[in-house]
Amino acid sequence: MRHRKRGRKLGRNPNHQRALLRNLASALILTERDAEGEANAPKVKGRIITTLTKAKEVRPLVERCVSLACRAIPHQEAATKLEPNAERHSEKWRAWRHSEQWQEWNRAMAPAVDAHRRLIRLLGDKQAVAVLLEEVAPRFTDRNGGYTRILRLAKPRLGDAGPRAILEFVGQHDREQRKAPRPTFEAEPELQPEPAAEPEDQGDE
Repeated sequence: MRHRKRGRKLGRNPNHQRALLRNLASALILTERDAEGEANAPKVKGRIITTLTKAKEVRPLVERCVSLACRAIPHQEAATKLEPNAERHSEKWRAWRHSEQWQEWNRAMAPAVDAHRRLIRLLGDKQAVAVLLEEVAPRFTDRNGGYTRILRLAKPRLGDAGPRAILEFVGQHDREQRKAPRPTFEAEPELQPEPAAEPEDQGDE
């Protein structure tokens, strides 16, 4: 029995399980980066192929990370409006550091910094966190959950025939449901009754 033992073991110890999920989540997010000219550039952005069980296990982690990043965006924008137009360590910037406006900026920026640190703790990859905050999260600010989908592949994995699946972000590779056009029937011409045949004249007998 597995009373209150949530999740899948995936044939690994707990530390290896957490490392595996972090790597899968980071790999999915890093496919959204600008990888032109790189040797290991992703074939399709926002999509990875893994086993079905791993995809089901890593999906909650990805959803949680995207939700954290979406909640941090408004605080980041509010703090950006309070920043001065001055170079760092200049006289104007130092004067701003000792003003009340800096305290307002600090209060506005604190939730964004906290979310950034939590994402680094969850993913363990600073590049993945940067891509998540800059590329992925802004697309889902108006969406409440359901950022990813799992599509099962028909062809199993070579070697052990394990079921494979696609884990991808929604919004880019959505399948459009097109309705078939409704058939229109042209009005058939009305059938006119054929004229009755005239009787043939019979000659006098």
